[in-house]
Amino acid sequence: MVTTLPVLLNTLLYAGIGMIVFAVGFWVLDKLTPGHLWNEIHDQRNIGVAIVTAAMALGLALIIAAAIHG
Repeated sequence: MVTTLPVLLNTLLYAGIGMIVFAVGFWVLDKLTPGHLWNEIHDQRNIGVAIVTAAMALGLALIIAAAIHG
């Protein structure tokens, strides 16, 4: 399979859009949850919050990937 320049540019564009949407979505989820997630995970060493945050991140990533892929 030969990769052409337009295909490569489209891939990079969709990857960039996906990362931006993921960052905004994760920021919104952080604002919707009580407390500050990074402080709870890093400073307080709260493993439960880290697991729930990872699950939210995976779910959000799957939704974005499905929306972009079609």
